[in-house]
Amino acid sequence: MVTVLVAFGILTVLGTLSELLAESIPHLSAGTVPDADDPYTRSYVLHPWPAALHIVPGFIYLLGAPLQLSARFRRKHLTFHRRLGRVLIPAGMVAAIFALVIGLTHPFGGVVEGSATAVFGLWLLTCLTLAFVAVRRRDIAQHRRWMIRGFAVAIGIAGIRLWVGVLGAIQSAVTDVVVMSPQQGTYGIAFWLGFSSTVLAGEWWLRRT
Repeated sequence: MVTVLVAFGILTVLGTLSELLAESIPHLSAGTVPDADDPYTRSYVLHPWPAALHIVPGFIYLLGAPLQLSARFRRKHLTFHRRLGRVLIPAGMVAAIFALVIGLTHPFGGVVEGSATAVFGLWLLTCLTLAFVAVRRRDIAQHRRWMIRGFAVAIGIAGIRLWVGVLGAIQSAVTDVVVMSPQQGTYGIAFWLGFSSTVLAGEWWLRRT
């Protein structure tokens, strides 16, 4: 069940990333800026380097982390597990740092998104730092626990996407206006709900196991 949920989360992130790139790359290539009625894509086009330095290492981290957390894979490929960890922890940290840069300087969802980014971005950095410290001490149990917590934060980006859809559906029902894309009024709320739900799910999993 957990594997299915993680796979769904990664596919959701991949779909979101593909959609964003499909909308942003033509503007970046042509040197144009999206219209004001597409503020989500516009925000990324206006700040391409912070976006790239957040998205690329973040996607690498999300793809590799499930392998790191698989006990079967770790037993069979311990050397590769260690080498991959040397890539994924820095990648996750870089993604978190530039998430903070974006969230604190030009958040799409305003102050609400910025506050969620600050809280959960710092929490991801904390989790990865403590995971690194634990593995250097050969405390594998604590290393694994902190890596699970870090992944629970990162996969929250998929939770955000789901909550954007839920809040958009509610907004459509209330206003009779079809909402097809993230709206600034609900995006910050979706950040808090998305990250909170996956972080709490990660803590539940740790206590259960």
